[in-house]
Amino acid sequence: MTTSRGSRELVLPGSLAAHLAAGHPWIYRDHVPRNFDAPSGSWVKVRSGAWAGVALWDRTSPIALRVFARSAVPDEAFVERRLVDAWELRAPLREQGVTAFRVVYGEGDGLPGVVVDYYAGHCVLVTYADSLDVLVAPLTKALMRTVGARSVLRRRGPGDVQVLAGEAPSRELVIEEHGGMRLLVDVFAGQKTGLFLDHRENRRFIGEQAHGKDVLNLFAYTGGFSVAAALGGARSVVSVDGAAPASEASVANFRLNGLRAFPHEAVTRDAFEYLEEAARSGRDFDLVISDPPSFAKSRAQLKAAEKAYRRLTALGLAVTRPGGLYAAASCTSQVSPEAFRQVLADACRKQRVRLQIVHDIGQPLDHPVLAAHPEGRYLKFVVGRVLPQD
Repeated sequence: MTTSRGSRELVLPGSLAAHLAAGHPWIYRDHVPRNFDAPSGSWVKVRSGAWAGVALWDRTSPIALRVFARSAVPDEAFVERRLVDAWELRAPLREQGVTAFRVVYGEGDGLPGVVVDYYAGHCVLVTYADSLDVLVAPLTKALMRTVGARSVLRRRGPGDVQVLAGEAPSRELVIEEHGGMRLLVDVFAGQKTGLFLDHRENRRFIGEQAHGKDVLNLFAYTGGFSVAAALGGARSVVSVDGAAPASEASVANFRLNGLRAFPHEAVTRDAFEYLEEAARSGRDFDLVISDPPSFAKSRAQLKAAEKAYRRLTALGLAVTRPGGLYAAASCTSQVSPEAFRQVLADACRKQRVRLQIVHDIGQPLDHPVLAAHPEGRYLKFVVGRVLPQD
């Protein structure tokens, strides 16, 4: 890991000092003097008022500088220390027999812009800016040495995966979550790095609530919530996803868990269309789970996202039986927890029901958030009992 370019220095407006001293790791491009330039991946010593730190420069990202340290330019030993700290934080998961979790959650683990997910010994590395290429080699070494990884893969997108070290896993990699639930993972072509690891604890919660219930899982992907509900004693489960491969994977996950004979219906259809048809036909459920993709990747999309969440929630509430549970998730940091609850309240008003919130949670242990970096908090998972208005 080269640090030969770490001598560059940059003075920023003093107005940023308190923000940076509190631990916020981002410096946006509009705060950088226009005449400053350096190759992406350059370490820069930054000053703002009395605050000083070391940041990684990126020529193209809206986040021009990511702060990594307060004094010394990061080296391989620095990267390994960060990884050791992150690995120790996840010890409780390993002790519980969980074999899939996020090893590095970027800013929350002191490695801004970097994600590493762990699947039964195989590590999938994702970076979110060109400048972070400088960290790939030291991270790979540290993962093989510290974590004892069977392989390290770098993923740039579905189908774009490079094996950096070790032997790549098969496309039918099996991982285990709480209670012995097993899921198939395709780290090469699946969404994200293969599985939505941030919902692991929420899948367990749904399993605990599902006994004797008819369950609808919207945007089901490979059926994680569906399998958890079935293992928890649900009476029946319907999994709805717009992609046929995802529906096929949900069926395979039921078989993997010995649920071949369970009354599970995998439906390949747009979730909004399915809900509209279910309402027209009078079909309803005791437990409805709605985990849509991000409706807002930028603040400019916020209003449209809130409108989509309101419509989706209203449709979901319409097919939830009185006294049943509605579980709503949002995976965008653009919508705050408070704004998300307001969206739910707006939908309840439209459907003339009350939502009695019984469970409201953010991210799990392996997705830590810095107190000074609220942008790191993106996941909302709210479960409420649907009650008639008085």
